Amino acid sequence: MTPQEIVERCLELSKASGTVVLVDESSTANLRWATNALTTNGVMRSREVTVVATVDGTQGVASGVIARSAVTPEALEPLVRAAEQAARDNGPAEDAQPLVDGDAAADWGDPAGETSAAAFGHIAPALGDAFSRADDEQRLLYGYLEHGVRTTYLGVSTGLRLRHEQPTGHIGITGKSADLSRSAWVGQSSRDLASIDVVTLDAELTKRLGWAQRSVELPAGRHDTVLPPAAVADLMIYAYWTMSGRDAADGQSVYSAPGGRTRVGERLSRQPVTLWSDPAAPGLECAPAVIAHASSSESSVFDNGLPVGRTSWIEDGTLKALLQTRHSAGLTGLEATPAVDNLGLTVDGAIGSVEDLAASVERGLMLTCLWYIRAVDPQTLLLTGLTRDGVYLVENGEVTGAVNNFRFNESPVALLDRFSHAGATVPTFSREWGDYFPRTAMPALRVPDFNMSSVSQAS
Repeated sequence: MTPQEIVERCLELSKASGTVVLVDESSTANLRWATNALTTNGVMRSREVTVVATVDGTQGVASGVIARSAVTPEALEPLVRAAEQAARDNGPAEDAQPLVDGDAAADWGDPAGETSAAAFGHIAPALGDAFSRADDEQRLLYGYLEHGVRTTYLGVSTGLRLRHEQPTGHIGITGKSADLSRSAWVGQSSRDLASIDVVTLDAELTKRLGWAQRSVELPAGRHDTVLPPAAVADLMIYAYWTMSGRDAADGQSVYSAPGGRTRVGERLSRQPVTLWSDPAAPGLECAPAVIAHASSSESSVFDNGLPVGRTSWIEDGTLKALLQTRHSAGLTGLEATPAVDNLGLTVDGAIGSVEDLAASVERGLMLTCLWYIRAVDPQTLLLTGLTRDGVYLVENGEVTGAVNNFRFNESPVALLDRFSHAGATVPTFSREWGDYFPRTAMPALRVPDFNMSSVSQAS
């Protein structure tokens, strides 16, 4: 059966008051390598069907969600019945809203997108050349390359039919010296992999490994630190993921105000910063409507199909919006602003690269990326984590060596007020979260007092 036929069959079988059906068709190809040689490759396909049943009752509207993979035609009716039973068992849904109305989109009948090993056509030979160079220069390369296409078909009993095709690709390469004493990392995301230039990435690794030939031990403390866009993405994605309007109103986040209110309207930064999402952002395109497989504090299955557009979460330093379902918007008295699957940070008037920011540092640090990031205090969004694969000493504007790794304690919200310099916003790939959230655009930031709370023995 085609995805469209599955949607229509599930809706036909439904005896619920309302029904939402999502069919996700995924196609993924990958390459993995270690010590300058390919180790594995694969092409995978999958299908998952999610049925949301809503049942009207005397106490309110209940919802039940059941998802299954590799579903056969014979399994569709049991799937629909299971969702209906789950709704009856669950009782009234707190986030109940009328299902989104509409018609069939113009591309509803189109087949699902696919990828294959052919997506690596220009990258695989370049990787082979990089492996040869690394052999000659006694370096070791490790990494992973993936390209996938996920096509979602959304059907609602109201008549709405939407199709969204989401291509996603990313590469991460770690370079090490032959004795494994030095390491560096580069990563990049790309919708179709066309913009990935392995020669440039390998040259960056070679440069960074060269910087690390001199090793310097530095103590913990507050250091003048340049964060590249990837490290800024590591932090800002966390700030975005905790922007639930419901959690803020419940007093559970840095965006909470006393008395069951939120901080929307409050100036969080004296800097001209804007944190935004936009499904039409060039190179970062994502679903222009809500696709929700489950309800949570920041999403609702009842909102499936609700249009989403550009949203400024923080504008000119002021908190403007939070992740809001129609239900939580009603609770907080704010506009419904659903989550968008990309994130950008822009500093008005900022220009230049991470190297430009480092050029003005008298003595400080330049990071590569952050990892193992965890929350310490939700009320301030204090995060802790480790530096990874390259912390460099900058003296008089020049990188003069590599230093030890650190554990850091910082709040991304506080950093938005404390940074002293910013670069131009560019597409980037978070080392920590990129596998789940690859579509980001960030500037490099210079923070004059970044808190490296302790020295880490991690290498």
